[in-house]
Amino acid sequence: MAEFFAVAMVVAVCAALMAGYPVALTLGGVSLACAALGHLLGLMGFGILGALPQRIYGVLTNEVLLAVPLFVFMGVMLERAGVAEDLLETMGRLFGPLRGGLGISAVIVGTLLAAAKGVVGATTVTLGLIILPTMVRFGYNKRLAAGTVAATSTLAQVFPPATVLILLGDQLGNSYQAAQLAKGIFAPRALTVSDLFAGALIPGFALVSLYLLFLIAVAFVRPEASPAMPRDDKGPHGFKLAARLVAVLIAPLALIFAVLGSILGGVATPTEAGSIGAVGAILLAARKGSLRAALKPVVEKTTQIVGMIFLILIGATAFSLVFRALGGAAMIERALTNLPGGTDGAILAVMLAMFLLGFVMDAFEIIFVVVPIVAPPLLQMPGVDPVWLGIMMAVNLQTSYMHPPLGPTLFFLRSVAPPEISTKDIYIGIIPFVVIQLCALVVLWFWPALATALPHALYGH
Repeated sequence: MAEFFAVAMVVAVCAALMAGYPVALTLGGVSLACAALGHLLGLMGFGILGALPQRIYGVLTNEVLLAVPLFVFMGVMLERAGVAEDLLETMGRLFGPLRGGLGISAVIVGTLLAAAKGVVGATTVTLGLIILPTMVRFGYNKRLAAGTVAATSTLAQVFPPATVLILLGDQLGNSYQAAQLAKGIFAPRALTVSDLFAGALIPGFALVSLYLLFLIAVAFVRPEASPAMPRDDKGPHGFKLAARLVAVLIAPLALIFAVLGSILGGVATPTEAGSIGAVGAILLAARKGSLRAALKPVVEKTTQIVGMIFLILIGATAFSLVFRALGGAAMIERALTNLPGGTDGAILAVMLAMFLLGFVMDAFEIIFVVVPIVAPPLLQMPGVDPVWLGIMMAVNLQTSYMHPPLGPTLFFLRSVAPPEISTKDIYIGIIPFVVIQLCALVVLWFWPALATALPHALYGH
């Protein structure tokens, strides 16, 4: 009876989310209501909620999660500093005269912004406002243009220092320790955010390569869909254009190398590197003369984003506590263990469930609600590398951010897209890139070393 009540709790959350209720309030409200009903029906003790304040305190004082506001601040400050505009203008001049050149420029700049910002919404809005109207004006197929911008923006989900990787690393790290303790290993190995940052680099660049190959193929097969941009005789050319490219690239690349290099080299923790990134972004904005005007809106935007993330995390903490008290976690563990196909069947079921949940839940919600429940039993199974599992989840969550009909990136893009681009254009245009994402997941499934080789080489585990 208690386990059926746990299932009803999940259904109630999904129904409330589809009805449009706020995520954090839905998670917290349904959890409290189900705890009260469970207590009245004798299915659980209401006193279990006494552990909630301590858990919330643990969330707010978690040193790993302190990196979140720092990296969010860095991303928002870089957005306000106008770095993207300079990059897109210069890349457009460099690649624009080639067939498919504007699309290639969008992917390259989007990759740099993903590594610098780590926030999907900010990257989508920036590319949607600057590069998308330009692509349409020069005759690009509207669906190809919209799909390119939407897919490129989601790279901020998997490229370090992605906020998703930080949160996923924290949740998986806790699950990995719990899994080892359940197996009788009382000196457990740690899984850190740095492991996931290192593990995401090769798959991230592989995705970028697949996007570029697709755009190049379209340029050859359907040249009318991605025409060359007329050469601007008034702008810089040759050596002057190369010098301008170096000038606009050097500052953001230096910031990216300082942040990621300090993490991957073991010089700084992600939280310490986040402070480096925040200070670097401030210096970059000051260099461009926009710091005074940008500081207040940047702090306000950062507070909004971080407040939303932590409020969802607190609601998810309440949900997880009640769900476990009702026996839901034990039920999930039995279901995964008894699935046909053993370990492969269990992981495939979880990946499919996360993909489908992406229709109704945000990536943060899936990380906070689903991962703590399914990860411990998966990590107890033989042959499951925690880094590989984390990167598989990250790429899967990236796909959920872009697939129709409820992918958040599509809504971000719809809000800033030119009026001649319809919602249908965005939905159809993203389909080839969703297929590319699914192909990338298949490749990662059969070649786990793509995710595990670099962290194993750097950290020896």
